[in-house]
Amino acid sequence: MEGLNILSLTVWFHVMAGITWIGLLYYFNFVQVPAVGQALADNDPGPAAINKYVAPRALLWFRWAAVATFITGLSALESLGVGIVNAFTLAEGAQIIGLGAWLGTIMLFNVWVLIWPNQKKILGMVDATADEIAKAKKVALMASRTNTLLSIPMLMFMVSYGHGMPY
Repeated sequence: MEGLNILSLTVWFHVMAGITWIGLLYYFNFVQVPAVGQALADNDPGPAAINKYVAPRALLWFRWAAVATFITGLSALESLGVGIVNAFTLAEGAQIIGLGAWLGTIMLFNVWVLIWPNQKKILGMVDATADEIAKAKKVALMASRTNTLLSIPMLMFMVSYGHGMPY
């Protein structure tokens, strides 16, 4: 396989993991959340079908795709010759991709620290009072919507570096 190297594989895996992560992020925000809202008015099957069967599986893929995207992103920074430290310190020549890396890091934090723990309460995977569930819904929604907004500049920063705009 001529031309296929570690950089190509690293970037390919990073892109595939990122598509999975961002695709699920958009699915949650534009499909599942509105569908659950509509399903609340329907008693048969209501939101239970989505929350019991679809959401846990989608969240599993969502959070591990976030980790895979982050790890392969770090590997890509090294393979591209940018360097992890240079990217995260926004060193000369690494500002654009570094901003993308920072946004991706914030988004990963939101997934594991804000969205996932609160989704476990919402879905009944951990015990929570009605007040805790209500608060969890707000926190998870805000973190998810924040990630949706951050995904746009993050993708622009990452793509622009690959298209010859290192600064």
